Amino acid sequence: MKRVLRLAYVFLSVVGIVLDGAHFRGGIISWRPLNNTVQGTTAQIQIHQRYFWNREWGSFSAPYCTEANVAAKTSIPVNEDMKCLANCSSSNYPSVGLSTIMTTTDCDSNPIIESWAGERYDTLTMPLTTSITIGYQSSAWFASLYIGANDPWSIVNRLNLATRPDGYINSSPVTTTLPVVFYPRNVRVTHVVQMADNDATDTLICRWSTSASGTNYNRADECGGVCMGLPPITTILTGINCTLSFTLPTANLYYGCALQIEDYFSSSSPNPMSSVPIQFLFYAYNIASGACANAPAIIGVRPNRACIGVPVGVPLTETIEIQTYCPGQTIVDLVTSSPIGMTHSAISNPSPGLWIMTLSWTPAASQDGPQGFCAGAVDNSSLQSAPWCLTYLVDYDSPNLILPQVVQGSASPIATSAVGRPSRNGTNVCFHLDTTNASVLCYDAGYSPNVIYTGYTIVIVTTITWTPGESYYVTMDSGFASGSVFCHAESAPITDKTFWRFDIWNPALSSTTTTTTTPPTTHTVTSLGTTTTSINTACTTSGIVVTSTNASTTTTTVTTTPPTTAGPTTAGPTTTGATTESTIPVFYPADFESACKQPVAIMSAVTMVAFMPVHALAMYAAFTKFSNMFKPSNTAAKARHQQRMKNILRR
Repeated sequence: MKRVLRLAYVFLSVVGIVLDGAHFRGGIISWRPLNNTVQGTTAQIQIHQRYFWNREWGSFSAPYCTEANVAAKTSIPVNEDMKCLANCSSSNYPSVGLSTIMTTTDCDSNPIIESWAGERYDTLTMPLTTSITIGYQSSAWFASLYIGANDPWSIVNRLNLATRPDGYINSSPVTTTLPVVFYPRNVRVTHVVQMADNDATDTLICRWSTSASGTNYNRADECGGVCMGLPPITTILTGINCTLSFTLPTANLYYGCALQIEDYFSSSSPNPMSSVPIQFLFYAYNIASGACANAPAIIGVRPNRACIGVPVGVPLTETIEIQTYCPGQTIVDLVTSSPIGMTHSAISNPSPGLWIMTLSWTPAASQDGPQGFCAGAVDNSSLQSAPWCLTYLVDYDSPNLILPQVVQGSASPIATSAVGRPSRNGTNVCFHLDTTNASVLCYDAGYSPNVIYTGYTIVIVTTITWTPGESYYVTMDSGFASGSVFCHAESAPITDKTFWRFDIWNPALSSTTTTTTTPPTTHTVTSLGTTTTSINTACTTSGIVVTSTNASTTTTTVTTTPPTTAGPTTAGPTTTGATTESTIPVFYPADFESACKQPVAIMSAVTMVAFMPVHALAMYAAFTKFSNMFKPSNTAAKARHQQRMKNILRR
């Protein structure tokens, strides 16, 4: 009887593994040292696993996952292990492997996606001799694949702790993706896979995963049944920016994509330092009759592939805005790939053509470092937006632009940390007319030589001719100021018209008098007077003209009595009621410099004359002292005196 029960248990276990394993949808494995400085012979390494499963995984014993599982951080009970697959004797990696039980991060009920995603982190202390291949291999992929239906899966990573040429411990690249990306059948598409590296100077290249264990870098089967899972004839991979170009030939099927992202110390390095797998799915569909000609688009303040610094323990709210373009086009799903603990609101429709989901997340200390997020909006015709992905740098600060201090109508923002040029084009700084909000000038900070980054300061050089009497304000896109760590955490966008605004002085107007007061009141009014010097309207944003006009500044005391009215603006003295006012010219910096030349020259000469005797006496005393110290007769007398004292002490 016991033998029968044991056989039954084994049978049920095997059936459970087969049933559950058939729901694999892909994943990512990466790692990094907690401290990349070499200290001794070991280092603490954090290993990250993320996998995608079918939403009904384990449904014979549990209900489908929901957003409640995301909020509760429910475990996904895939009780298997990620094992060492090659060169294992170089390390102390656990012989039983690391568990693949995940914490739920996303749950999608769309019938095409049906995704249950999760991730986990493990920290190991490992010797610096470690150079191993680790991986998760099991069976099987699901049946609706173009290539690899019901085949085993294999997803592997190279963990190499050899010291880099610059003396540090390497970090593997990081990446993120949606579990399923939709594209229409027989339409040529271009898809970019996001990749980044904590070692910012590394060269990143992605390649196809291969099963040729004898020749690839991992010395293992890297992809199981989905090696070259896309149609090989039409598919092109550009490794340096990990861009795929392909055509999906058959509708209502999934296409597995298996890639390895590898980091090189430089573009001339012959071998990579690590290898990170990324496996996910494409889905081909026929465009429905009556579908909108434009797929929905994720818009908002954060651009695709933005990098954002976030503090530990501080609640974060991120709003995803989705634009639709046709009547009757609605958003039915927003598929996501999120870090642990990030919750997702229901999709709302606050105005025609605009759809919103709110993300809420409080990063934990255990999530220190890069955390990826991706989203894709799906409409009621199965049109999916282009993937929109962000990288959050937990416990890193994004550079923020300090509110400018205005001096005579001009201001220059300064960042809270050292900044550099953004890593992507399309990051603009724009000047706008305050009256109409029209943009009069924009520079792309990704490449424009008119935008100069130096330390904590950003200098903008313009050649525009400003209009006298107009007011302008400046806006800056997200990432206009980029940090220097990892993926270059970005500054928040500046859209507030009051953040940096300036006025261009109109020389035709000398003064403005407004006298709405209660008697008796005395005011001190400083006004700008007329000048014979013409204004240079090509000056910088200050509107302050540097001239050589001889001018002076005066102050007029104005006494106002009722009845009071608003006086006109004139080019000369203006009188309103009992108000008297004089024309007051401006005292310019050049005039101040000219006025000071003579006093400065006189004081310099007086100072020189006063210090000459003192200098002469000091030099005489110094030379006299040195002469006495080194005079031969004095030296000989000192020697005789010392000898005489020695003779006396001997007696």
